[in-house]
Amino acid sequence: MSPRISQSISQSIAAKQAILDNADFLSRIEQAADMIIDSLKSGGKIHFCGNGGSAADAQHLAAELSGRFYYDRPPLNAEALHCNTSYLTAVGNDYGYDYIFARLLRGAAKKGDVLIGISTSGNSKNILKAYDVCKENGISIISLTGETGGAMKDYSDILLNVPSTDTPRIQESHIMIGHIICELVESAMFPKTI
Repeated sequence: MSPRISQSISQSIAAKQAILDNADFLSRIEQAADMIIDSLKSGGKIHFCGNGGSAADAQHLAAELSGRFYYDRPPLNAEALHCNTSYLTAVGNDYGYDYIFARLLRGAAKKGDVLIGISTSGNSKNILKAYDVCKENGISIISLTGETGGAMKDYSDILLNVPSTDTPRIQESHIMIGHIICELVESAMFPKTI
């Protein structure tokens, strides 16, 4: 068996263990869930954005909220900003790729909404442009990044910066964190009695 297999699994566990051992990080996960719950209870919407694998994670987590997570319940108002390819290609062509999220947020988001930006580097220009729109319009920001937080850390109301510099390990932790948040949100919005 290749040692690379066990090494990759061990590195993934180590990144998650570092999160588990950090009480402040765990508190920030709970704060992120509370921010989302407060927004939804007030009629807000949860927007997600990312590029590449982080776009896939954004779409995945939006679907967990708008569809279902653990059990059947009403849908929650959540959407990934990159799902309309006609919009993406038009705005990318006419205005530039850096504006794909910002322009859509300007038209679709309102004060009290939450934007969850996902970027392993924390430096995605199109997410930073979207954060500018958030700051102008009273939209809260949760960032999932790698260790440094990149430029996104300076914009974030809540920063969930995975303690790793390895892109696959960061992404694996992002989906774990996202799933925990979805579970907390679902159970708070729709308490299940046994």
